[in-house]
Amino acid sequence: MVPTHIAYISLGSNKGDRFKNLQDAVNLIYLKMGKVDVISKVYNSPALGFESNDFLNTCLRLETELSAQDVLKNLLSIEKLLGRVRNKKLGYEARVIDLDIIFYDDDIINTKTLQIPHPQMGKRKFVLQPLFDIAPKIKHPEMNVDVSKLFETCTDESHLESINIWLKNPSKKHSFSKYNYIAIEGNIGAGKTSLATKIAHDFNAKLILERFADNPFLPKFYKDPQRFAFTLEMSFLADRYQQISDDLSQLDLFKDFMVSDYDVFKSLIFSKITLLEDEFKLYRKLFYLMYKDIAKPDLYVYLYQNTQRLQENIKKRGRDYEQNIADDYLEKINAGYLEFLKSQTDFNVKIIDISNKDFVTNREDYLSVLDAICEE
Repeated sequence: MVPTHIAYISLGSNKGDRFKNLQDAVNLIYLKMGKVDVISKVYNSPALGFESNDFLNTCLRLETELSAQDVLKNLLSIEKLLGRVRNKKLGYEARVIDLDIIFYDDDIINTKTLQIPHPQMGKRKFVLQPLFDIAPKIKHPEMNVDVSKLFETCTDESHLESINIWLKNPSKKHSFSKYNYIAIEGNIGAGKTSLATKIAHDFNAKLILERFADNPFLPKFYKDPQRFAFTLEMSFLADRYQQISDDLSQLDLFKDFMVSDYDVFKSLIFSKITLLEDEFKLYRKLFYLMYKDIAKPDLYVYLYQNTQRLQENIKKRGRDYEQNIADDYLEKINAGYLEFLKSQTDFNVKIIDISNKDFVTNREDYLSVLDAICEE
């Protein structure tokens, strides 16, 4: 998981439809930069330092994987996209949208293009009031005082008036509230673990990851499939049964739901491909004896990935014992999953084609996968 950073962004507008400009900026920040955790009230404030129309101002807390410099680049890009034209003349001017980084983690940055914390924040009530709403205890890393103290001692006498319309947080459109347990499934290299991990992090879910790396028979199976197939599948089944039973029975009061990067039914799908017919018949009997006692997911998400992309992902993650997996083996697994899913009338299943998506590094692709999962 790529480390995340916390940035506080100040937003202002005094040209055109000011509220719409703020909402458009919030939406684009979520789309391009990261999760919007919280948004302050919106305040009407007079222009400071020049004669112009009143501003609407707000502040948001952003959780992002981007560096501070990349946050700045994206904010400038959003300003341009929304119609702001920066003039080179000195002095302030009216603007469609104004986006500034106030804090970025506890960093102190002082370059030609970027200064963090924002050097003027302590003098501007229209920055401090919205920031105080959502982060009163955050400390200024240079001054070593919190936002509430900065707000209290600010000499700006501007009158701010809160408006009675709240900006919508785009994070809320991806709701998992109706699910207690979601299973993310897919072929080898489809990105199950990456997606489950991102969802757990972004939406406060308990994460259940398959303990495949601890299975001593997996490397042996890839070297000699016929000899180790039954032993491998039985060990996987026992471990999956034990883990899923334990994890699903342990409620976490501080998490909203559970998400796993596998469902125990994958044992039957893989075993049908790897085992001889007589072995599979025995295995299937044992499987159903265990399966009837296991909680089933409220939502089963299958990530479909084409074979070429699967092989690229397998090579990229570099596990030695996976490097010689044949295309036809991956194709049999895909076919086995799709055959199984089409036959399940009791499952709530969503099949998502991610062949042309990279939801690990491309946020817009990630959000499109969330859209597909959350759509009614």
